[in-house]
Amino acid sequence: MGTALFIVDVQNDFTEGGALGVAGGDAVAEGVSRLLAEHAGDYDIIIASRDWHDGDNDNGGHFALSGDPDFVDTWPVHCVAGTQGADYDPGLVTASITHHVKKGQGKPAYSLFEGVTDDGETVEQLLDAHGIVDVDVTGIATDYCVRASALDAIAHGRHVRVLTGLVAGVAAKSSEAALAELAHAGAELVTS
Repeated sequence: MGTALFIVDVQNDFTEGGALGVAGGDAVAEGVSRLLAEHAGDYDIIIASRDWHDGDNDNGGHFALSGDPDFVDTWPVHCVAGTQGADYDPGLVTASITHHVKKGQGKPAYSLFEGVTDDGETVEQLLDAHGIVDVDVTGIATDYCVRASALDAIAHGRHVRVLTGLVAGVAAKSSEAALAELAHAGAELVTS
């Protein structure tokens, strides 16, 4: 019975000053780094995801290349593979991360479960291989990728704790709704 930590999309384009920066993004990066400094040994595996979009197309309609984005299904260009925007926020200390997954390569992707390692391993394979039962979830954005990742972890039979002090969302109302939805689905909301 192992435990995993998910660090969802703590990237430059999602923290302050990025293409889709959210308020509190830098604080999440620094808070997760403190968690890792003090508690990395509590986790059997630590998985960090990054949006990793193609730069030469609309990524299955994810990028609004013509017209304005609706900020629901279409977004400004962000987290293009190999760019500074796709890099982890500099406040996130990555030394303790055991697995890195990239998601959204040529298509929309919100959940960390849609990502794969550079070796092609899926998150589900990683969790199964390490006997992971419990998952703590941190990252950005509460109302999109954190929500989707936590719901997928529940759907894959894991006990999920969302560390509410280590997430940041696009908007307060939708983030509150996402946390309520996660609690209703069985996630434990933990003040961190």
